Amino acid sequence: MATFRRSATLAGALIAALVVLAGCSKSGSDAPNTGTATGKPIIIGLDQDSTGPGASYSNISGKTIRLAIQDINDKGGVLGSPLQLVVGNDESDPTRSPAVVQKLVGEGAKLVLMQTGSAATAQAKPILAQLGIPAIAPTSVTQTLVDPPNNEFIYMLANATGDWAKVYCGAFEKANIKKIGVLTDDSPTMAAVDKALFDAMPCVQIAASEKGATAASDLSAQVARIKDANVDAVMVTSLGGAFEVLAQNTLASQLAAKPRFSLASIGNQPDSWKLANPGALNGLVFMGSINSQNPRTQELTKFLKDKNGADYEITAYDAQAWDTVHIVKLAIEKAGGADDPKKLNEAIQSITGYQASFGQASFTLSYSATKHLGTDGLCGLSLIEFGADNKPKGPWATYQPLC
Repeated sequence: MATFRRSATLAGALIAALVVLAGCSKSGSDAPNTGTATGKPIIIGLDQDSTGPGASYSNISGKTIRLAIQDINDKGGVLGSPLQLVVGNDESDPTRSPAVVQKLVGEGAKLVLMQTGSAATAQAKPILAQLGIPAIAPTSVTQTLVDPPNNEFIYMLANATGDWAKVYCGAFEKANIKKIGVLTDDSPTMAAVDKALFDAMPCVQIAASEKGATAASDLSAQVARIKDANVDAVMVTSLGGAFEVLAQNTLASQLAAKPRFSLASIGNQPDSWKLANPGALNGLVFMGSINSQNPRTQELTKFLKDKNGADYEITAYDAQAWDTVHIVKLAIEKAGGADDPKKLNEAIQSITGYQASFGQASFTLSYSATKHLGTDGLCGLSLIEFGADNKPKGPWATYQPLC
């Protein structure tokens, strides 16, 4: 029981840290200024879940979005005009996202960045289509976000869950894993992600599926039921944060001999690593997107370390946020400005072969009128394994997706 009490304490500490971070983002002290750009500001809307269940990843992306905009403004802006942010927070609540988007557009946003949960973004699609305002979801991975209906104005960067399913199936086949247990949180976003992911994974049997509250303080009963199912491996699907830490601590204690897999969340939340019990993440394999051999990743890593400190750990959330802002910049340049949303939308669709800051070195992003998911192949994904120090140690030796 001591382990679980400690996990609950650490979970509380993580939640408190996230609240502090969210509070800082609200203060406006990190809002980009006009830099050297002198033209009329181009307003970009940001729906950032800074206090809800998606805060553990949205705050990382939100900070890098601001840094990217500031860097662009410091270099003269876009067509001589600075980018300016207006910010809302739907807390990943699908019932709130349409109103937040309307508010941002009412404040002059020419384009909206949906840095929130997938379920919330899905509910914003109809209002974006109605308003005719382009939107990009920097870190979303749910394919249905860019599928009809109401998809004319929304775009994604990251490989969707269908690609994840292909990679996991390749991994499970290579590792001779036929039966898995799933431990997930109760957020609407994960419900949507799980359905999309597991519907595309007939390669494996889900012998046990357990759910816990996002703010759970004890997952021992759920893990015990997974253990009773005698599975070959366990997969955790969550938004990350306190839930993921608790899940991995519990699994390391009760099912230490079983292979463990996770989504991208845990690998992209460095603050969570130090809150896990010593060695609790050892051997955990997660879906990663950061490849140190990618020269754009190297450049972004140097930039972020210069801004955030030498010990800063770059994440896919950083890289996808950075690329999103630069795709916006490129689209505005192609459209000759941002005043005509139709031209801006067509400009996004004309972007091809954009060299991403995440994925393997040859990985690119391309869009068209019928392709609103930017990824050009599986090269944006890599399976990464944690080491005994609770830090990612590198690609999982057993299996990697082909580029």
